[in-house]
Amino acid sequence: MNQPQDKIEGAPLIRPSTTDHPLYDQVVEACRTVFDPEIPVNVYDLGLVYTIDISPENEVEILMTLTAPGCPVAGEMPGWVQDAVEPVAGVKEVKVGMTFDPPWGMEMMSDEARLELGFM
Repeated sequence: MNQPQDKIEGAPLIRPSTTDHPLYDQVVEACRTVFDPEIPVNVYDLGLVYTIDISPENEVEILMTLTAPGCPVAGEMPGWVQDAVEPVAGVKEVKVGMTFDPPWGMEMMSDEARLELGFM
């Protein structure tokens, strides 16, 4: 019986990022300039950016989520991330997708975000 790739036991729910790409760190820093308007922490440290996939041709695909599906900026935040990443030198194209599987949880925040919000 064939199962979807994300449901195979032991397979990650979140596709890994291409952390070895030369542009990866710059794309992460660009994501860190985008803030959730309700929480004073950037979307990357909040754990809202699930995957940063960069092709050999420098095409960037970002898969992200929101703290809740009913987030008031749901329609706008992917555009904010795209607008932040597009100017990065060397980036050819940016596509930002949205998912709620797996749903975001506070355990996805970086230690810096937890400290900033008083959870540590």
